[in-house]
Amino acid sequence: MTNGGCSYPQIATEPYPIWGKSIFLPTEDGKSRRHLQVLEPSQQQFADACLLIVHGMNEHSGRYEGIARHFADRYRVAGIDMTAHGLSNEVFSKAHHSIASSATEYDVGSAYLQQSQVRNLDTMRSDIRNALIYLTERCDRPDGGKLPIFILSHSLGSLVSASYLLEAKNDTAALQIKGIVFTGPAFSGTEVPGWRGWFQNPLIRFTFHTQEHFLNPHDEAFPLMLLNQFLALLTVPLQNGLIEFFSLPGMRSLFSPSSPDWVADYLSDWEEEKIRHQNDKYIMHRSILRYVQGVQKEIIQFRRKMDAFETPYLLVYSEHDPITAAWGNIEFAAATREKHADNEIMALSGASHHEQLFSEAKLRKEILQRIDQWLRRRIEHSN
Repeated sequence: MTNGGCSYPQIATEPYPIWGKSIFLPTEDGKSRRHLQVLEPSQQQFADACLLIVHGMNEHSGRYEGIARHFADRYRVAGIDMTAHGLSNEVFSKAHHSIASSATEYDVGSAYLQQSQVRNLDTMRSDIRNALIYLTERCDRPDGGKLPIFILSHSLGSLVSASYLLEAKNDTAALQIKGIVFTGPAFSGTEVPGWRGWFQNPLIRFTFHTQEHFLNPHDEAFPLMLLNQFLALLTVPLQNGLIEFFSLPGMRSLFSPSSPDWVADYLSDWEEEKIRHQNDKYIMHRSILRYVQGVQKEIIQFRRKMDAFETPYLLVYSEHDPITAAWGNIEFAAATREKHADNEIMALSGASHHEQLFSEAKLRKEILQRIDQWLRRRIEHSN
């Protein structure tokens, strides 16, 4: 079975990976639904807390089965498919149901077009809020109290979660969060490795710099401020105009970039996981430029306010990760580490892979043990 539209060869042949009870949450406007899957301990009365897994850019919650099962003997674990991702994406949802019924294959090459609705991360922040409300209503103790809720996030999911917690400090759902684990968070731009970076990184840094300074003077000398504002005012409207043009229907089929080949080499240090990622047809390997630019603008906006972030966190990142460069994590930690006594950093010295939760077995065990220890300490402090 095939799906029409601007499609690129990406054929799903297996159902979407569901590891928990599959639930669909209505959005605030009632026009669509977001997929959530939930896995609970066999004896629910022994749950110590609730844990929400928030995936990264272009991936999905289904990938996290091993992670979910690691925690599910003592936590109520949920995984959200954010806007345009996983079974919250209409194309992937149709593929899953078609194959689960009788079809042998389904063309999901047009799934990335669902990104056209994403100009910023507002809908994804709303997804996080809805998932947290769902958990809050169900994370009860046997004595009638409430279990603490934690977030385990990756990459873009970390940016969405952090910006939600920062913007919604007094929101009922946000107040239930007792801590967050960041892995490879998107608190910075990309730094292309090798010879490609010689050509691409100056352009990436320039666009990031001008967007960061656009209508937002920094604490710099007055002549430098004037120069930065002049460059930003001259170039940012042009950048925005080109991105919008290349993201229009018809144009985006030509100008939506696919994931660069080098990205696959830096996702994991585990060859088996690299192959699994490559063969996962529910991961989008192409992105609309407007979506990519929207993420970059959200990073810039978060960095302007990140020193006010107060939620306790464990920050895990790789020292040489080129996909979300370490300087963003270092600057975030410098601005926030002293905000809470339980804030911790696990910097993987010498490591260059982006998906720390999908590391090779020995390192993955160390990371999960560190997360376990941190969560236990936060649970004790929350009681």
